[in-house]
Amino acid sequence: MTAALRARDLRVALGGTTVLHGVSLELHPGWTAVVGPNGAGKSTLLRALAGLLPRQAGQVWLQGRPIDDWSARQRAQQIAWLAQQGQAGGDLTVRELVELGRLPHLGLFGTPGPQDQRCVEQAMLATECAAWAERPLRQLSGGERQRCLLARALAVRSPVLLLDEPTTHLDPPHQVAVVRLMQALARQGTVASVMHDLPLALQADRVLLMHAGRIVASGAHDDPALHAALTEVFDHAVRIERVGERHIALPNL
Repeated sequence: MTAALRARDLRVALGGTTVLHGVSLELHPGWTAVVGPNGAGKSTLLRALAGLLPRQAGQVWLQGRPIDDWSARQRAQQIAWLAQQGQAGGDLTVRELVELGRLPHLGLFGTPGPQDQRCVEQAMLATECAAWAERPLRQLSGGERQRCLLARALAVRSPVLLLDEPTTHLDPPHQVAVVRLMQALARQGTVASVMHDLPLALQADRVLLMHAGRIVASGAHDDPALHAALTEVFDHAVRIERVGERHIALPNL
């Protein structure tokens, strides 16, 4: 099966400092969580996979084609992106923000049709922000705004979804709701998310562990070798235990 996204020997520098050191990976349908200590290169990796950063070396393929062969609009139709510090104009309403997710399909001057409106409505329902559709963003809390930004990404209806810290600012019930949403989306396409919270990350199908700009381990959420690597990279500050059918990360106090 052709990987939705594939990278080989990927090297990226920021401000003259190399952040990614020859990273190779494949992302297939399902949900992959990317974890690691601060400064490991997680966000840089997602931005590079989305074609948003120049590469020092290496190659990225989208649906089997070099990512540079896709136009910016084509990439935006194939890959929906949620930034870690997503920006949203305070004068926009929630609906207007989510409608921006249809721009890759409509272009700047296209007129939304019934299908576009359905995509917007379904995205708002999925992220539980439909009740605020006509409210301006400046009236929302950080967590509410995060759910709207996620809805904008969902409205693209792309086969690949790249999310950088999608649970930022969310309270525990909505963190759980987003995890369940990613699990559902992963049954239809390819989802990769940078996750700060290890217990949430271990709900993914697959986990990539980064350290110092490299992937040091990868495996299914229940892979003992992955658990051992997580414990080592996080300096034994966490331990992985099985609870029911899943594994959870606990502070090693």
